[in-house]
Amino acid sequence: QLQLVESGGGLVQSGGSLRLSCVASGSTLENYAIGWFRQAPGKEREGVSCMTSDGLIDYLGSVQGRFTFTRDNAKNTVYLQMDSLKPEDTAVYYCAVESAPTGWCKLRPSPWRYWGQGTLVTVSA
Repeated sequence: QLQLVESGGGLVQSGGSLRLSCVASGSTLENYAIGWFRQAPGKEREGVSCMTSDGLIDYLGSVQGRFTFTRDNAKNTVYLQMDSLKPEDTAVYYCAVESAPTGWCKLRPSPWRYWGQGTLVTVSA
């Protein structure tokens, strides 16, 4: 059973940076599409970035140029480097994984099958 564990969240001032990690166990991530999502209080979960199994990356428009999604296959880990953080980036951040054909990833919560427990990012003004 594939399991995901996120870490790296915390409190940061506006303009600061954080790097989130998502470690997978139970299966290698190499053949999966991987996504980063977030959910702010009172709002729906939204896709932040996703990577296809062959390495193509998509970003939510509001984070384009500030967030960077990378993968380390040797560590079975993906990262989300978040720079120039804004208060509106405050949310619980989740990684998700889906077994999908090459070229697939979607910035929508469905139909991603495997989810981590989330890590809280708080950006103060």
